[in-house]
Amino acid sequence: MATRVFAGKYRWLAVAFLLLGFLWLFAWLGARWLIVSAPLDQADAIVILSGSATLRERTNYAAQLYSQHRSQKILLTTDNRQGGWSKAEQRNLYFHEIAMANLKRLGVAETDIELVEPPVASTWDEAALMAEYCKTHHLRSLLIVTSSYHSRRALWTFRTLLRNCATEVGLDPVPTGIQTPSPATWWLHIRGWELIFVEYLKLIYYRLAVLKT
Repeated sequence: MATRVFAGKYRWLAVAFLLLGFLWLFAWLGARWLIVSAPLDQADAIVILSGSATLRERTNYAAQLYSQHRSQKILLTTDNRQGGWSKAEQRNLYFHEIAMANLKRLGVAETDIELVEPPVASTWDEAALMAEYCKTHHLRSLLIVTSSYHSRRALWTFRTLLRNCATEVGLDPVPTGIQTPSPATWWLHIRGWELIFVEYLKLIYYRLAVLKT
């Protein structure tokens, strides 16, 4: 009798571990699917997409690509949001100002940084703005820098809106682990749920919006 009880508990324990393993694999694959890469060896310009929560990792990575001579021009968009108080400026700096200061601190020449306006409210707005910029400035190639979990939607959106431009669109995502959790552990972080779950909702919304047009 005791042997049967022990065997039953062992089976339930094995089932529980298998279920946890399946759930972990599902979560990992779901996060990994959002991450895409389409690197360009050289680009006419690098564009850093707006995003205050992951601004530091994006500007740091763009500066790294700049130092590798992948491009000698860095473009910034702005969502017109402000960050913390600056003692030096005696005001709340806009996030694009913080990004510019960080890029210059990391060795990017001020003349190689350009803010592209007007302000944007979404990735769709950014792609539409950059499509117009690429046309008027005759860019042959554009390299997007954004956070990993934003990369699939960003690349799809830019290629959709720039499909009539003579501009090759590439994307080099920021590796996870800086301001975003890794695919293996994202579900352990509140920030991970905000990024992964919301990103899927936005991706579905974007695809449906295009189908309706």
